[in-house]
Amino acid sequence: MKTLKFAVLPGDYIGPEVMTVALDVLKAATEPAGIVLDYTEADVGGIAIDNHGVALPDSTIKICEDADAILFGSIGGPKWENLPPKEQPERAALLPIRKHFNLFANLRPGLLFKELTDASPLKTERIPNGIDIVCVRELTGGIYFGQPKSTTILEDGDIEAIDTMVYKKSEIERILEVAIASAKARSGKICSVDKANVLETSVLWRKTATEYVAKHAPELELSHMYVDNAAMQMARDPNQFDVIVTENMFGDIISDEMGIVCGSLGMLSSASLGTGKNQYGNPFGLYEPSGGTAPDIAGKGIANPCAQILSAALMLRYSFGLNDIAQKIEAAVKEAVMDGNRTGDIAFGQKSIETKAMAQAITERL
Repeated sequence: MKTLKFAVLPGDYIGPEVMTVALDVLKAATEPAGIVLDYTEADVGGIAIDNHGVALPDSTIKICEDADAILFGSIGGPKWENLPPKEQPERAALLPIRKHFNLFANLRPGLLFKELTDASPLKTERIPNGIDIVCVRELTGGIYFGQPKSTTILEDGDIEAIDTMVYKKSEIERILEVAIASAKARSGKICSVDKANVLETSVLWRKTATEYVAKHAPELELSHMYVDNAAMQMARDPNQFDVIVTENMFGDIISDEMGIVCGSLGMLSSASLGTGKNQYGNPFGLYEPSGGTAPDIAGKGIANPCAQILSAALMLRYSFGLNDIAQKIEAAVKEAVMDGNRTGDIAFGQKSIETKAMAQAITERL
């Protein structure tokens, strides 16, 4: 009998709602295999500020350190938006937890089923077969973490703010290794996104990408694209990409745009993998939905739980090596969404989804 030990950080607003049903689906998927779920819940984000005075308490860090993975919800919202920027949930919890566990690689699948192309803002003729791409984002370097970082009142009374973008060759190489692994499991294409016509870090990024792929995976097709063009191409023809690899800030923007063209952030999961290994020899990771806390629908029971459920499936795949069960969950999600969309029992896209009904429909198809 295998025990999966992981930390559960539900977060704020719809976070606990979708986390509850995701855990139900996870239990239903693993029980037939004799797998036991051993998880401990902890506060993070706004609820942690309310209960502990800080967005990422030491007690939460300790629970995560004792686990083999983290299943994360969504954090932040209007209740805490008037706090100083450094104390707001997103900045005071997500960035530190990524840094603490060295979660350097963010994998965000961009998936839109063929039958649901109407949910995308793109014309159906641009995406007749849906969308299937992956963004691999470097997560612990770049302008979000570079030093110096400051805001200063100058002698003349003006105000100067400084953010510093820094990358080392070694940081670029390790995210390329993740992108290569993803590309080998897909169609063998990587597009490296940078701003090498302006930024020194991007010059290093492009040179490193060219040399590293040529040395370690010459069979792959590598292309380069400036980030402004990549943003335009994502809106024009997203399926020209397969695996996108890019630095932290560019990846933050491109992956969110990818979420929009795929029709619903409520369907998009993500995995943030670290350099550390768990007791199974697999990467320690944090798994979370790509969307936000949706304060406007919190408590109404209509939040789409699919992204949280699919994030749990990614946890099974990457941190616990249970790819077969992960595939079953992903297939069940697809079937439930397809069937619900056809019959109108479970609405999709801009319509609301009954959270528990969606989760039950997925469980029935496992």
